[in-house]
Amino acid sequence: AIYSSGFILGVTHRMSGNHVYDFFMGSWLNPRIGDFDFKLWAEVRVSWFTLFLLTLSCFMKDLKEKDHDFTQVHPGLYVMLCAHFLYTNACVKGEECIVTTWDIFYEKWGWMLIFWNFAGVPIVYTWNSFYILQTQPELPVRCGVYLLVCLLITYYVWDTANSQKNRFRMQLRGTFKERPWYVMPQLPWGTLENPIAIRTKHGNRLLVSGWYGLSQTRKIHYLMDILFALEWGLAAGMQNFLPYFYLCFFSSFIAHRGIRDNERCAKKYGEDWERYCSLVPYVLIPGVW
Repeated sequence: AIYSSGFILGVTHRMSGNHVYDFFMGSWLNPRIGDFDFKLWAEVRVSWFTLFLLTLSCFMKDLKEKDHDFTQVHPGLYVMLCAHFLYTNACVKGEECIVTTWDIFYEKWGWMLIFWNFAGVPIVYTWNSFYILQTQPELPVRCGVYLLVCLLITYYVWDTANSQKNRFRMQLRGTFKERPWYVMPQLPWGTLENPIAIRTKHGNRLLVSGWYGLSQTRKIHYLMDILFALEWGLAAGMQNFLPYFYLCFFSSFIAHRGIRDNERCAKKYGEDWERYCSLVPYVLIPGVW
């Protein structure tokens, strides 16, 4: 219905002419009824809340089976609960930043995004939570503590890098407003006071300071997503490959997205993109690629 309605309403966007491919990718960009945006609703309200509730249910199930003794709950479930709470909370507290993300401004509302938001995120992202609950893999408490510390560091870089990028865009448009104190956590260095950017002939500006300048990496926020996936895998121990399926899947997916974005920007900005790449030379991994 979503695919057909794009043709009926005359709002198709970037069609290839191959109906199989276009059904997969979608026919229109932001399907709405009035002010209700289906894609943004599914991206934030459905996928991440379902994700958190499923992991919370695993935690509560483990707690119940261990006579409500919090000290006996598997350390990996503490890691997963913390990780998924932070991720879900970030999507809510920074909802205004999601509007400028790749999924919203570029990807169309097709089978790929619909399946991913309604099934992919809630099932694939919580795989490790259910694995830990069912198999109780060996993980010393101290390792769980180390993972929590690593998770919090990764989250800080991920949160502030995304905030810097998106708030910079809002500053240029004059739409940026400080969030109220109760929308938390608002982390230090989330907003760049004097951002440095390249002005392009296209009219846009490309950020070369903050985490992007410090790491010289154009997709440093994607790298943090990959580290999240690694930490979620380690929370489930190292006795089986299954907890690392998401890491392998997501790494290949996000690398492909990085390549697509690089090609799109090179075509859009031309010489300005080459100049930008000379200042921020790496795509995903600092000093490597």
